Amino acid sequence: MSDFIFTSESVTEGHPDKICDQISDAVLDALLTEDPESRVACETVVNTGLCLLTGEITSKAKVDYIKLVRNVIKEIGYEGYRAGGFDANSCAVLVALDEQSPDIAQGVNKADDLEDNTGAGDQGIMFGYACDETPELMPLPISLAHRLAIQLARVRHEKVLNYLLPDGKTQVSIDYEKELPVSINTILISTQHNPEIDGITNEEEIRQRIKEDLWANVVIPATEDLEIKPNISKTRFLVNPTGKFVLGGPQGDAGLTGRKIIVDTYGGYARHGGGAFSGKDPTKVDRSAAYAARYVAKSIVKAKLAKKAEVQLSYAIGVAKPISILVETFDTSIISQANLTELIKDNFDLRPAAIIKEFNLRNLPKKMGGKFFRQTACYGHFGRRDLELPWENVEEKAAKLVEAAKVFL
Repeated sequence: MSDFIFTSESVTEGHPDKICDQISDAVLDALLTEDPESRVACETVVNTGLCLLTGEITSKAKVDYIKLVRNVIKEIGYEGYRAGGFDANSCAVLVALDEQSPDIAQGVNKADDLEDNTGAGDQGIMFGYACDETPELMPLPISLAHRLAIQLARVRHEKVLNYLLPDGKTQVSIDYEKELPVSINTILISTQHNPEIDGITNEEEIRQRIKEDLWANVVIPATEDLEIKPNISKTRFLVNPTGKFVLGGPQGDAGLTGRKIIVDTYGGYARHGGGAFSGKDPTKVDRSAAYAARYVAKSIVKAKLAKKAEVQLSYAIGVAKPISILVETFDTSIISQANLTELIKDNFDLRPAAIIKEFNLRNLPKKMGGKFFRQTACYGHFGRRDLELPWENVEEKAAKLVEAAKVFL
């Protein structure tokens, strides 16, 4: 499969599922800010005029959930006459939260394989991935899809294009030759908009106006620093293919936490263990171990031990040490995968308590003014150029791997 086209998508913060991810992580941030030992598994559901919080929370923190929910929705942009059936000030907010099961808590509080340690909050498999296609060591399709989604939200918030509404999606198809990205085949942007733009009411004229505006104000700025750039005459550019996108957000489609796990990770370019991230405290290895797996994979690629690396971790509930560790380098490694696995075991502590400590996951919400995990809830958890994420900082670890690998060379 040396020549192919690969496609990844992203969504904006106003997408119904992403509204839910942001609310769930805002709840997590608020609880950890006041009580870093909080156990949180918060799920959010939105629909026309409704937001429901459910799940399990054990915490000493006192949070005004209704106020928090309304603030998140307002900051996204669903307020007033443009809210389209989902308004921060008038939507119903229902809270149905229970405490964490004591059966789960006893295994997390004290792992059965190590004393005075934190056991994994659940069983499961997690994948981390890195490749040298972009400076941030992410696959180009998802990296570019996120760039477009971020810029689409920016021109809406800054009122550069004041007819845009919060809901939107981006999609990018990249041409690969000999497994290397060579050109941008297709860009697709679907964006919610007002039914009328500067007096224009004709559907086709509105779509053409949006298409021209998005190319100039979204596509070009989002890609100006890339070596591989879109070409107006060669890159296929699709905008709102159905003709219009007026009815959107929770009025157009219900939303649910954790329903955009491929957008959150590698855009389908690497495997996924199935566990979502948002609304989960760091004892949930679905989240913390996925961050650790990315940290390991990125360190390997940064150390130039491989051009691509995919790392699988598996855990058992209440057990601290990973059940298994697997690394796949797709025939790009300069040492054997057995040696790479040995390096991982010797240089990374992948127990949940160690991951939490390494990345300071319990304390970052307070350190960041009550907004840390919510910032990861949209535009990806990996390869972020706009955020300082501890699992992306691999310079020191990569240098150690370079030295440690010398015995195998």
